[in-house]
Amino acid sequence: MAPTRLLVFILGAAMAPLLFVPADAAGQVGVDYGRVANDLPDPATVAQLLKQSGITMVRIYDADEAVLRSLANTGIKVTVMVPNEKLADVAGNPSHALDWVRSKVAAFLPATQINGVAVGNEVFKSRPDLNPQLVPAMANVQAALAQLGLAGAVKVTTPIAFDAVVDSFPPSDGRFQDDIAQSVMKPLLGFLQRTGSYLTLNIYPFFAYAAPSSTINLDYALGNPNPGVPDPNTKLVYPTLLDAQLDAAYYATEKLGFSAVQWRTSLTESGWPSGGRWGSSLEAGGVLGSGAASIANAQAYNNNLINRILSGKTGTPRHPDADMDVYIFALFNENLKGSGPDDIERHFGLFYPNMQKVYEFDFHGGAPPPPSPAPPGAESWCVANAAAGDGRLQAALDYACSHGADCSGIQPGAVCFEPNTLLAHASYAVNSYYQNNGRASGTCDFSGAAHVVFQEPAEICDPNASWCVANAAVGDDRLQAALDYACGHGADCSPIQPGGKCFEPNTMVAHASYAVNSYYQRNHRASGTCDFSGAASVVFKAPKIGNCVLPWKAWIQETTSMSEGSYAAI
Repeated sequence: MAPTRLLVFILGAAMAPLLFVPADAAGQVGVDYGRVANDLPDPATVAQLLKQSGITMVRIYDADEAVLRSLANTGIKVTVMVPNEKLADVAGNPSHALDWVRSKVAAFLPATQINGVAVGNEVFKSRPDLNPQLVPAMANVQAALAQLGLAGAVKVTTPIAFDAVVDSFPPSDGRFQDDIAQSVMKPLLGFLQRTGSYLTLNIYPFFAYAAPSSTINLDYALGNPNPGVPDPNTKLVYPTLLDAQLDAAYYATEKLGFSAVQWRTSLTESGWPSGGRWGSSLEAGGVLGSGAASIANAQAYNNNLINRILSGKTGTPRHPDADMDVYIFALFNENLKGSGPDDIERHFGLFYPNMQKVYEFDFHGGAPPPPSPAPPGAESWCVANAAAGDGRLQAALDYACSHGADCSGIQPGAVCFEPNTLLAHASYAVNSYYQNNGRASGTCDFSGAAHVVFQEPAEICDPNASWCVANAAVGDDRLQAALDYACGHGADCSPIQPGGKCFEPNTMVAHASYAVNSYYQRNHRASGTCDFSGAASVVFKAPKIGNCVLPWKAWIQETTSMSEGSYAAI
């Protein structure tokens, strides 16, 4: 039966919404999408480039409407920024912060997956006059997100230039500058701790290596194999300069009374230039006669960093279990940065403005391994490689579907048509081909457009199992509308009535998920039956809501036991 208005009243007093998303992997890699240039492709074309390159996170230096709309429905996570010049307004006026969040964040959710707001960028370094207003601005943005029901989905932070850390070697001596340590950094770290946000740092080993007085080993700076450098105080050996710089920052936080692993770290900028000169006398040749800024070095540093994070090596000698995400600076060479065409600031891009790669890189952590037979008795799957590009993915899909793969499940209206992306459809097709050929060696290659994995991939739809879950970010009103519609159009909502087996947890998002999933299952998981104007979406791993498990077949009325499936925590 449909829920009563009493149920609505109870839900209105429930806990803050939670997102129905699986826990993130140990580390993710994205890019910084700077636009200080007059020759870059339009945002829609850039969005396609990001998808084709397998880039799943992007950070922008404003909240430009055209960029945010171009990233809608791509699945790419986006961090937006309150520019430094807006920081004082946001700090001084909570209503200004609310207007900014409403127009720059809430207006684009959930289609554009905004998951972070950076309040300023390197404020300590570039706008020290704003230091006293930094934490108040962050607090006002956080309060605005909370008022709009988005505080659980969107984190607030501020990128800190590594210059804020002094005495950085040995790492154990690291501390924050005296003029900001107690006055700004301590309350800032307290804010991050209270809100569960990220410690965000911009760190460039390049600049330490390329300094005129530097004696740093190049392999140590690039992250290539090398003997390492010990900290004489702790005897910890540092395999890379980046590790040493990260631990210097971690030690600095500890000296203010905070544990460096209380929050996830986000390395919001790191990269290496492929050319140009750096220094106070560019016209005289700069200070980089040694060729430190080169394509070879940029390729080595960025690929080493990408591979490291995606392989799960996010810790440091001081904190081996620390989690970290990384954004590579930058997506493009930007022709209006710096003071001239030879300025090193114009040469950090992974791509030229014409979208050709400056050098080879892979956001999947290196080339996929060659196909190999599964261990005896082990399951294996074939998945498409996003880095292969749309042309090769389409060719793989076409070949698989015309040579024995069952592709009926990805036709319009079928169970696995959603998500309607080339990558998802290609993975479905090549896996069907691979399974139908007995997982024989060589049947999952498609000229490098696919590879074998031995853990069940979340991205391949199982036509026999999918669920519909509510999206907390849309707010209680839209969730209530979805719940009411589902319960009024055939969903079995009796388990979420007071006393029902799925009444707990008594939250709007939990009850809405139960209702929309029941509607979806009773309509045989047909395409379009899990949308509710953007208030819900399909997932292919069983979600668990408290102790209540959503059924995955219309004829299953009882909740199943935890042993009957694997569940993503909600």
